[in-house]
Amino acid sequence: MTTATLRTLTGLLRLAVAGVCAAALVHRLFWGLSSGQIAGQNFLAYLTIQSNILFVAVWTLAGLAAFRGQVDRAWITAIRAVVLSWTTTAGIVFAFLVWQAGERAIRIDVPWSDQLLHFWLPALALLDWAFAPGRRGAPKRVILVVLAYPVLWGAVTMWRGSLIGWYPYYFLDLRQVSGPVEFLLTSVAALGVFALVSASLVWLSRRRITAPRR
Repeated sequence: MTTATLRTLTGLLRLAVAGVCAAALVHRLFWGLSSGQIAGQNFLAYLTIQSNILFVAVWTLAGLAAFRGQVDRAWITAIRAVVLSWTTTAGIVFAFLVWQAGERAIRIDVPWSDQLLHFWLPALALLDWAFAPGRRGAPKRVILVVLAYPVLWGAVTMWRGSLIGWYPYYFLDLRQVSGPVEFLLTSVAALGVFALVSASLVWLSRRRITAPRR
């Protein structure tokens, strides 16, 4: 199979994944509204939702780019690394939250759209990152960008939560944890996962570089 054919298949796969992600986001919104799990004004407050909206945009761009040449542009590789770090980490943290909810006897319903957004789509995107042709080596500064977003998101979320009394994740609410120590430890651990995931993606991109970095 020629490189051109592989790039065409890669583009089609990326566009399909972006379309499935968009459908999952729509389902998650209406499922939440109908089940009473979320209020409409809080839907966009979730880090998972924000990162997956960006995922749709970035994977659409990356899919179209795959049709235009044999190698992704450097900026496409960089933003793919950033967004994939966010969505992958969101899935890891979500799995931890579901486990913690079980330990605390708190019910968490996980519809098919949540399963897609947190687990299946990041897994497909990771396969694309590891094996699809035309990826460049990602720059190390990606890691700093990846960390900046959850820090800014967390600051805004804490400020907003103090005003409306609602937080998207329990560990951000000091009323639901044992105190500031648990809050800090959990937050630092989450940032550590972001850093580890992004560093791993950068490392992986440099192990199988199909074009020189510029």
